[in-house]
Amino acid sequence: MPISEARRRANEKYNAKAYDQIQFRVKKGQKQVIQAHAERQGESMAAFIARAIQETMERDLQSEGNP
Repeated sequence: MPISEARRRANEKYNAKAYDQIQFRVKKGQKQVIQAHAERQGESMAAFIARAIQETMERDLQSEGNP
Protein backbone atom coordinates (compact mmCIF):
# COMPACT_ATOMS: atom_id res chain seq x y z
CA MET A 1 0.00 0.00 0.00
CA PRO A 2 1.59 3.31 -1.05
CA ILE A 3 1.96 6.00 1.58
CA SER A 4 0.09 9.25 1.19
CA GLU A 5 1.83 12.50 0.36
CA ALA A 6 0.84 13.85 3.79
CA ARG A 7 2.43 10.82 5.52
CA ARG A 8 5.61 11.21 3.45
CA ARG A 9 5.89 14.89 4.43
CA ALA A 10 5.24 14.05 8.09
CA ASN A 11 7.95 11.38 7.99
CA GLU A 12 10.42 13.80 6.39
CA LYS A 13 9.62 16.46 8.98
CA TYR A 14 10.15 14.01 11.85
CA ASN A 15 13.37 12.64 10.38
CA ALA A 16 14.77 16.17 9.89
CA LYS A 17 14.03 16.96 13.54
CA ALA A 18 15.14 13.66 15.08
CA TYR A 19 18.15 12.58 13.02
CA ASP A 20 21.39 13.90 11.61
CA GLN A 21 22.35 12.63 8.20
CA ILE A 22 25.85 11.53 7.19
CA GLN A 23 26.68 10.87 3.58
CA PHE A 24 29.92 9.25 2.44
CA ARG A 25 31.34 7.51 -0.57
CA VAL A 26 32.91 4.09 -1.01
CA LYS A 27 34.78 2.65 -3.96
CA LYS A 28 32.74 0.99 -6.69
CA GLY A 29 31.64 -2.47 -5.60
CA GLN A 30 32.11 -1.82 -1.86
CA LYS A 31 28.46 -0.89 -1.37
CA GLN A 32 27.40 -4.37 -2.43
CA VAL A 33 30.02 -5.97 -0.14
CA ILE A 34 28.80 -3.90 2.82
CA GLN A 35 25.14 -4.60 2.01
CA ALA A 36 25.76 -8.36 1.79
CA HIS A 37 27.62 -8.37 5.10
CA ALA A 38 24.87 -6.38 6.81
CA GLU A 39 22.24 -8.80 5.50
CA ARG A 40 24.22 -11.78 6.81
CA GLN A 41 24.17 -10.07 10.21
CA GLY A 42 20.41 -9.53 9.95
CA GLU A 43 20.78 -5.75 9.80
CA SER A 44 20.06 -2.96 7.40
CA MET A 45 23.10 -1.34 5.88
CA ALA A 46 22.47 1.81 7.93
CA ALA A 47 22.18 -0.17 11.17
CA PHE A 48 25.37 -2.09 10.39
CA ILE A 49 27.32 1.09 9.62
CA ALA A 50 26.04 2.80 12.78
CA ARG A 51 27.01 -0.26 14.86
CA ALA A 52 30.44 -0.46 13.23
CA ILE A 53 31.09 3.19 14.00
CA GLN A 54 29.86 2.89 17.60
CA GLU A 55 31.91 -0.24 18.30
CA THR A 56 35.03 1.31 16.77
CA MET A 57 34.62 4.48 18.83
CA GLU A 58 34.20 2.44 22.01
CA ARG A 59 37.27 0.34 21.19
CA ASP A 60 39.32 3.46 20.42
CA LEU A 61 38.31 5.05 23.73
CA GLN A 62 39.30 1.90 25.62
CA SER A 63 42.71 1.80 23.92
CA GLU A 64 43.22 5.45 24.86
CA GLY A 65 42.58 4.53 28.49
CA ASN A 66 39.20 6.22 28.73
CA PRO A 67 36.25 4.35 30.24
